[in-house]
Order: sequence, then structure tokens, then C-alpha cells
Amino acid sequence: MVPFVYHPRYSRLELPPRHRYPIQKYALLKQWADEHGAKPEQWVQPTPLHWSEVKRVHCPDYITALVNNRIDRKQWRRVGFPWSEQLLLRTLTSAAGTRDTAMLAMQYGCAIHFSGGYHHAHYDWGSGFCLLNDLAIAAKSVIDACPQSKVLIFDTDVHQGDGTATLFADEPRVVTCSLHGEKNFPFTKSESDLDIKLPKGTTDDDYLAVVDATLEQLIVSHQPDLILYDAGVDIYRQDELGHLSISLNGIFNRDYRVLSTARKHNISCAAVIGGGYQRNLARLIKAHAQLLRAAYHVWK
Repeated sequence: MVPFVYHPRYSRLELPPRHRYPIQKYALLKQWADEHGAKPEQWVQPTPLHWSEVKRVHCPDYITALVNNRIDRKQWRRVGFPWSEQLLLRTLTSAAGTRDTAMLAMQYGCAIHFSGGYHHAHYDWGSGFCLLNDLAIAAKSVIDACPQSKVLIFDTDVHQGDGTATLFADEPRVVTCSLHGEKNFPFTKSESDLDIKLPKGTTDDDYLAVVDATLEQLIVSHQPDLILYDAGVDIYRQDELGHLSISLNGIFNRDYRVLSTARKHNISCAAVIGGGYQRNLARLIKAHAQLLRAAYHVWK
């Protein structure tokens, strides 16, 4: 049974009216999972990280400024959220959730976090709704706990994982790969270990062929012990910020192929739901739910 990591706090954030971020999607995805057969014993609730744990990945001066709401106004605008204590607590909880998901995956083979994928957070600055890089915190926790292990961050969110790339530029035990829209945010890209730039309008067949070939190449080349998988659904053709043309079935097949490939190679896989930006929440939840459907088919 695949562990599901979730906290009600993920959808508890007061935002201005018509704010772009779909904060209710986490609670609605949890509801979808319960309605479709999730068992009470599958659910794991994380405890927020301490700031001391965060400082093992992020700049201490940045964290001090973040905690005290002293970040330059122009810099803070890049984040896109209004500052609040509620935002900080939610961020610490979500980062803990991804860390816990990675550890559970190492134990059980697969685990899914109903949040995560805040890959635009760099060492000393945040951007694109990302204050802390939960993927980096999780990967660092794994290699600290198991120094001989290797982590592959396989990021299929439509936006490049630029913060993750810079944070691990000099860490050979963490391999970063980003499959992203070539003409999309961030408009100044970082350099991952492997970047796959997808043109606007990419459709299912071409996309899935790239996913298959890239993941197999990375597994053969690096022999990871854990795949941290960012399963963002902003690749969906209905996404308002995506610019690709991937169908709902294409999302399911991407998720199924990543999870089944990991299992075939006996590699643990920790998945986060990543980005997805639609005001039609029912349609957005259906897209995110493809990851849960894929996990059921791979691990039933």
C-alpha cells in the first residue's frame, strides 16, 4: 500500500481574491483520494521542519530575513504570495512532507506527497510561489542519512526546476533533470545535469517518447537509489500557464511510466504533485488524480 503524505494546512492560506495560486487543490485531492478508496492507514501527517533543518540547504541570512519579514520588497514580489506567519508554517509543513515522502519511499518502494515541488527556491532567494526548495531538502536528507546513496530528481513540471539545479550544481550524489517548456517561466534558465526543452504545443506521443528515453538514460548512467519525481500537471493542454498540449491520458501515461520504470529497476520513487494552474478546480483535481491512478495500477 503506497503511503500518502498530507496535512490539512496545505489548503489553509489566506490569499487575495482571484489569486493565481489554486490553494484549495490539496484538500480537494485528498477528498478525491478518500472517495476513490484510500485507506485510513495510508495517510501520514508531517510535522513542520525546524528552521535549523532548513539552514542545512538554504542561506542562514535568507532564512533570518524570511522569518522576520525583512526581505527586500522587490525581491519578495518574485515569490508571489503575501507574507504571513501562516505562509511560513505551511511552507515548513510542506517541506517536511516531501522529506517524509522520500524516507517512506526508501522504506516501502513508493510514496506520494499531496503537495511539494517548490523547485524555484534557490539558496538565498525565493521565486514563483516557492520559498523553500522541498525537493532539495528531501534529497539532502536522504544523502545525509545514507551517504553512499544517489538521488535522481526527475522534474516533469512544465517550468524548469531552476532552484534545484543551482542547489546541487556541485553535488554528484544528486542528479537533476528537468523536462520543461522551452518558452516558459523562468525565462532565465539555470543548468541542470540534464535539461530537456520542449517546444510549445508538444503533444502526447512526442512527450512520452522523451520521458521514456530520458528516464532510461538517467537510470543506466547514474543508477539512482531514489527517484524524486515532480509530477506537475501544468503540462496539461487545459492548463492556463503551461503552453504544452498534453492530454489527460498523456498525464496518466507519463505517471504510469515513471512509477513502473522505477519499480522495474527496483528503485524507490517519491512523488510530489507539483504545479497545476487552472481556475476550474474540478478539472485540475482530475489531472492531479492521474498520479494516484497510476500508483494504484503499478502497486496494486
